[in-house]
Amino acid sequence: MFRAKIPTMPQPTGLATRPAVVEPTAIAPAAQTPPLGSITQAPSRPAVQVTPSTALVLVGGGTAVVLVVGAVLVSMLLAVAVTAASVAVCAVVIRSILSRR
Repeated sequence: MFRAKIPTMPQPTGLATRPAVVEPTAIAPAAQTPPLGSITQAPSRPAVQVTPSTALVLVGGGTAVVLVVGAVLVSMLLAVAVTAASVAVCAVVIRSILSRR
């Protein structure tokens, strides 16, 4: 009942027919298209220039993001710890109530 059932490959039935013979066709060269006069390239994007003030802003922004994410993670950890402590206190109180009976 719990054994894997492996499907069997179906066997061909009836007469097998030979595949139709496909004869190759001659390839005719395409007509040549005239070259375009001048191809205009899209203007390249300007390179980003990092000045000392821009670098300072980037470092400050990165620091702020790290501090905010760290504060959120620490507060979540603190919430879990407080919840675990309160559940432990409730368990001790319930155990002491039940043991008095």
